[in-house]
Amino acid sequence: MTNELIAALYVVPTPLGNLADLTRRAEAVLQAVPWVAAEDTRHSAPLLKHLGSAARTLPAHQHNEHEAAARIVDKLQAGEAVALISDAGTPGISDPGARIVAAVRAAGCRVVPLPGPCAATTALSASGLTDEHFLFYGFLPAKGGQRRQALEGLRAQAAALVFYEAPHRVLETVADMASVFGERTLVIARELSKLFETIHALPLSEALAWLQADSNRQRGEFVLMLSGAPAGSDDGEGERVLKLLLAEGLPVKQAAKLAAAISGVGKNALYERALRYREASASELS
Repeated sequence: MTNELIAALYVVPTPLGNLADLTRRAEAVLQAVPWVAAEDTRHSAPLLKHLGSAARTLPAHQHNEHEAAARIVDKLQAGEAVALISDAGTPGISDPGARIVAAVRAAGCRVVPLPGPCAATTALSASGLTDEHFLFYGFLPAKGGQRRQALEGLRAQAAALVFYEAPHRVLETVADMASVFGERTLVIARELSKLFETIHALPLSEALAWLQADSNRQRGEFVLMLSGAPAGSDDGEGERVLKLLLAEGLPVKQAAKLAAAISGVGKNALYERALRYREASASELS
């Protein structure tokens, strides 16, 4: 491509770790634009220096997207081209950028997306999960109660579920997944395209112990991929049966076991739910 670019916002994916994953088109755009809007200008400076880019940078992170969008629109309307990058991967995919793109489009300016690295699709392509569809969720809530509530809402999804997670929360997130989903397959991907890249599939019930067995397995940025709800399972039916059995006075463990046998829903998930129902009932009575 030539060094002449039209006045547009170029959404440019950058490598997850391996610099060789930068496309030739992305390299040409970053060399040609006068401005680069970056999630962290200090993080992006070495990449731009490596490419010999003379572009000036402006910060565009989650805390200043409104301000950054206004500056970018001003530059586009003045006839200048701007590239938008995040620290790694594709901007706007669980990274800052979506609000900037929306503001640029609302102002009537052009947005030009470039294909390139994305952790979710990179990991999913090597997962071996055979679900026909996938649902990309991104980051779950940081607080335990909100995270479990979000997972509960995804329990009946027949599609594979794809999450991002930070290393300091991966243990508690995997523990919550096991309590909510019961028996599923989990694929853990970390450090994609880097020296210690790991992609490991195992039963969800064994995942926490596997992570805890080696502290190195808890390092890096994670993509967690969970197989979808088993075909023919009716999560709503499992909950209905469980509540009926508990109302009849059955012990939690026995109610969960019978509800699982009747509905086909995972016994562990129903047991955790039964405990929560009993705790909620006890709170109401106290």
